Formats: sequence, structure tokens, C-alpha cells
Amino acid sequence: MKRISIDPITRLEGHGKIDIFLDEDGNVANAYLQIPELRGFEKFCVGRPAEDMPNLTSRICGVCPEAHHICSAKALDALFHVDTPPAGKKLREMFYNIFFVTDHTTHFYALAGPDFVVGPDAPPAERNILGIIAKVGMEIGGKVLKMRRDGHAMIKLIGGRAVHPNWGLPGGVSRGINEEQRQEIEQLGRDAIEFAKFSLQLFNDIVLKNSAFVDLITGGVYTHRTYNMGLVDENNLVNFYEGKVRVTGPDGKEHAKYDCTDYREYIAERVEPWSYLKFPYLKKIGWKGFVDGEESGVYKCTPLSRLNAADGMATPLAQAEYEKFYETLGGKPVDHTLATNWARLVELLYSAERWVELATDPEITSDEYRALPTETPTEGIGCVEAPRGTLTHHYATDERGILTKVNLIVGTTNNNAPICMSVKKAAQGLIKNGKVTEGLLNMVEMAFRAYDPCFGCATHSLVGQMPLEVRIRNKQGEVLQRLSQYVA
Repeated sequence: MKRISIDPITRLEGHGKIDIFLDEDGNVANAYLQIPELRGFEKFCVGRPAEDMPNLTSRICGVCPEAHHICSAKALDALFHVDTPPAGKKLREMFYNIFFVTDHTTHFYALAGPDFVVGPDAPPAERNILGIIAKVGMEIGGKVLKMRRDGHAMIKLIGGRAVHPNWGLPGGVSRGINEEQRQEIEQLGRDAIEFAKFSLQLFNDIVLKNSAFVDLITGGVYTHRTYNMGLVDENNLVNFYEGKVRVTGPDGKEHAKYDCTDYREYIAERVEPWSYLKFPYLKKIGWKGFVDGEESGVYKCTPLSRLNAADGMATPLAQAEYEKFYETLGGKPVDHTLATNWARLVELLYSAERWVELATDPEITSDEYRALPTETPTEGIGCVEAPRGTLTHHYATDERGILTKVNLIVGTTNNNAPICMSVKKAAQGLIKNGKVTEGLLNMVEMAFRAYDPCFGCATHSLVGQMPLEVRIRNKQGEVLQRLSQYVA
């Protein structure tokens, strides 16, 4: 059986490879997304003081440290039995939506966008942010760079650092903002709204007006009918900072709605011998393998999944785009994986609008932004929507606040099974009769790229045997020796 390897896969956070196996007729018999990295945050955080966690877990990733930072702070609120004052919550949520705008901008323009703007079969050297600028012009490139710069400047202003903030605490945050800072935050938020509107128009002009791209998005190669997950507010509208986890089925109907503290009743995890990354599934349905449908416990939590799981957006401009999204794609739910890139831009607009809503809230400059913990710590669970999906932090401590247990379920971990399914289905749909080109392999990569996976975030610990393979090569690249443990 012939094997084709894409190693490393590109335009993602973390490391991974894809092995595609062809049968005697040159068609795809199977394909595996393998994650070779392992990072032990769930283990080496045990024994540390719980209050260290917002800073420790933000080091899991340099792309989305804000997600772990804020989720960890919320988990500490629960662990120390303290309620964050309204101003502290609003500051956290505003900070978080600024991060969302910045992160979604990065993925759309630098990671996923080149496949649509430059083209999926363009030369690899052109499929990047520089290729986009060359295609659409320096003015648009300048807008993208400004949005990234503004976002990181606001993250630094509020959170103390542009990367790895050190601001969130149990019971609130370490400092507030003054009126001068609020005015700057508001103005840049209004600029972000215009940038989001511009990005949606760009998507409309370049992608939606290109029939080949629309056919690619809506074709069967990139379509999966799974359950969808996302945080919603009391009106079942999208919310990234707080709310309940809502799960809807392939038929669009509500399957479950629960508080994040009850996640263990709804989510279970399994392991496979060929990956360090766990495979969560819906516990009440059970694991039926890497298959679609209502009988399968596989679920997705992506920007597309959040829109599918919600009844709408909580801001007016984003709601209008939400309605256009479903009207264009034939109603809810939308099962086309590549449509996630469009959904991401709808969320970009929502985050910018919410940024301004909070920046203009009279309470945002209040000095009452933290309540000091006074109770003995026990156990705490926090949850937010990371750009890549629902993020859960679960901590337990002894009476001194020293961690005895840490469990993290991050967005990409939630999406691991559907990502693997998407890679296999794309490979089977695109590669026929042994005809393989670099462009086709990139289109296989597009199947995982839509999820904006962060494998550095997703790989933490694995109970049991740890498969490992080391290959020793000479300078010509020939394998001289193979050392392995627990590898079939």
C-alpha cells in the first residue's frame, strides 16, 4: 500500500502531519492526522499554587494566551468561591472580545485566506499573507496590519502584556482603566467594526462571487453532519465570555444545554494509539467511531458550530450578517466545513461590536473591579469560547490552595475527531487513480485549516502507554535505525 505524507502540515498553530494510504487502484484507503507533540501542562501544574494558573496556562500558546488566561481566572473564581464585581466581568469580557477580533483577523488573512485569495493550487511560496497583499494591494494589507497592531496594543494596555497577559485574578482583575484609556479603546473598537465590515465585503467580492469557490465550499468533499456546540446567553444568542453550553444535532434541534460545571455529565474523552491528542465525544450518545450522523457522538465547536448552536447574534450588524449567511447557504444548520471561514468573519463583526458596547458602558471605568477571596479553596471549573472552540479549565486543590488535579479540554481537542474525519473525506474525494499534485494535497490541508487548529493547546497528557518512534538517518536521508515503543 502506497503512503503519501504531508509532513509538516502548514498554516496552523502547533505541529502535525497527515499520512494518506492509497490502495492498488491509487484511491485513498485511509488517511490519518497525527499529532506528534506532547505538552504536559495538566501534569506539571499539579503541586503549584492555584493562583499561578492564569499565568501558567497562558504559556500553553503564544497565539491564544488570552483564552487560557481568562478561562483560568473564571475557574479560580469558582475554586475560591468569589463573585467578580460587574466592572471586573465587563473588563474581562471587553478584553476578551478585543482578543477575538485580533485572533480571527490572524486566521482569516494569514492562515485560511491565502487559499481563497491567492488560490488553493497557487505556488506554495505565494500562499501566505505576502501573497494576499500582492493580490489585493498594499492598502488592504495595511488595514490588516493596523488591525493586528491595534488589537495587540489594547491587549497590552488592559492586560499588561501584548502576549501572555498577567492581569486576571480570582475575583476579578489586577487593575482597571481610566477615562482617557476608555476613549482610546472605544475609538479603536469603532475602527475594528469598520475593519470587520470591510473583511466581510472582501469575502463577498473574492469568494462568494466566484462560482468555483462557492462550489468548493458547498460540495460534498468538505461536508459533515455532526452535532454542534457553543456558549449561548439566556436568549440563546452567541456569547464568548459566559453563558451555558448548548449542543444542537445534525437536524438543528437542541440536544443539550448545560452549565459548564456539569461538563463531565455530557463530555467523555477517549484515546487512539496513533495520536497524542484525545478524542472527546458526547457521553449520552457514545463513541461510534469516526462517523457522521445523529447516532454518532462526534461534535464540532468552531465559529460555524457556534452559529449553528445559537439562535442568533447579540449585536445588530452581526445579526444581519448571520441572517445573510444562512439565507445564502440554504438555512440551518450549515454543514459545510469551509463555510467556517465565513462564520469566522461574522464573529469578527460581533466581537468588534461587543468591544464598543462594553467600552461605552458607564461601569467600565469603575474602581470596583475585584473582590478578594475569603473562603477555603476547593474545586473550580471555568469555561469560555476560545476562537477555536469551547474551552474548559477544571482545577481541584487541597485546603491550602495547592493544585491536586488539573483537566483542560480546549477547542481543538473538542474538534479532533471531526478534523480527522474532514481530512480523510477530503483526501478520498480529491485523490483518484493515484494522481497527486501539490495543489491537491493543499486542498486536503484546507480540510483541517478551516478549524484553525491549535495543537500546542490541545496536547496535554495521555494516560497509559506513550507511542514514540525515532528514526536515525545519514546525511543522504536514508534511515539507518528505527527505535520505537508502543508503535505497531
